[in-house]
Amino acid sequence: MNDQLMRQVAARGKYAPLFRHLIATDARQWRVTFREVEAVLGFSLPNSARVHRPWWSNQANGGHSHALAWCAAGWRTSAVDLMAEALVFERVDDAAASKDGQQPLSIEEIFPPHDFGAWPEGFSASREQIYGEDGR
Repeated sequence: MNDQLMRQVAARGKYAPLFRHLIATDARQWRVTFREVEAVLGFSLPNSARVHRPWWSNQANGGHSHALAWCAAGWRTSAVDLMAEALVFERVDDAAASKDGQQPLSIEEIFPPHDFGAWPEGFSASREQIYGEDGR
């Protein structure tokens, strides 16, 4: 999904109030409680936002409308504290901002690379071992 399409989808989705709020925010960071986010949204966050840290991950293309709202606005989450029910939204580096003033998104920000290390020496696996005999 390209950046413009992501912004259009975020502007019409369930979390559009958060998208609009972040677009209108001039600060580089927004330290906020879950209750303050709920006040912006006009509805309660789901229980999963309070118990599963991955709910706050920055994966706009992962099919999560809430993450799309902040990523498409040019922000990312950090310092998520489930016990205190607080987090920090940070503006994505605007050095690479596009001409229309919107923050571009990169695949590395949406899906950060992970180095899982080298395969163990002598490791091998066939397609059948991975997918089963029918190849699925």
